[in-house]
Amino acid sequence: MPNKTDKWEENAPGKFYVDKTCIACDACVLAAGDNFKMNENDGHAFLAKQPSTPQEEDQCREAMEGCPVEAIGNDGD
Repeated sequence: MPNKTDKWEENAPGKFYVDKTCIACDACVLAAGDNFKMNENDGHAFLAKQPSTPQEEDQCREAMEGCPVEAIGNDGD
């Protein structure tokens, strides 16, 4: 279960976020590449841009559902 108190600092402010359990599998970037990016230096994904359209919202939810370690949350602030 994602933990908003343990999310990466790079996450854009808002409800979606990636926490520090991310294993850099790239699934979220493939599902929602306009929103999720990879930090290649530290080996983790982060939310670069909160969704701004219904399509992006759906893609972010798809990324969250497809995360193998449940590192993506949608209750950030």
